[in-house]
Amino acid sequence: MSKHALIEKRPYLLASIAAALAYYFLRGDELSDIYIALVKGAAVGLLAVYAWHRSHSRDVHLIAGVMALGALGDVAMEFWFEIGGALFFAGHVLALTLYLQPHNRRARHTPSQKAAAVALLLLTPVLCFLLSKDIAVGLYGLALGGMAASAWMSRFSRYHVGIGALLFVASDLLIFARMGGAGLGNLPHWLIWPTYYIGQFLICTGVVQTLRRDHQA
Repeated sequence: MSKHALIEKRPYLLASIAAALAYYFLRGDELSDIYIALVKGAAVGLLAVYAWHRSHSRDVHLIAGVMALGALGDVAMEFWFEIGGALFFAGHVLALTLYLQPHNRRARHTPSQKAAAVALLLLTPVLCFLLSKDIAVGLYGLALGGMAASAWMSRFSRYHVGIGALLFVASDLLIFARMGGAGLGNLPHWLIWPTYYIGQFLICTGVVQTLRRDHQA
């Protein structure tokens, strides 16, 4: 899509990308913590606005709700880690509600695809606990792994929603590795935000594109 088309037809996506880049480069500067948190929240918050305006279907409103909870979680994480985690937990549960609906399940799966989903479901909470050394984080990992597994097995594009969910998992694992002192140096600092935001972007746009095609069919 050309830059002009993006500006004309997807202004909320363009604004979201701008906010994501602004947060990435402004964090750590001598700016108000509240200002930085709001810029951070705007990145995924604008994805919620984008989804809400692209369709009036219930499923689109569900993914908009997932993005809205993510945006609130982003802001809260800057001040209250536990509250931010609770908001993301709620977002994963809402995403599960979307992906597990009968009409959103993929009809057929290869053995390797089933194995990947099982691995995401079972290994994600284990890795969350082992990296963070925190039982609460391990419990959060159950919702995270369930979200990723159900996204992978849903009818939505694996190249968008499936990969987006995997990037979300990778971002959270980097956070928990930093919490547990895994000795990754500056790698989490540089990779957590890009993997998280790109993951959310792919999830949101992938779901919206599929649901809009349903409406146009």
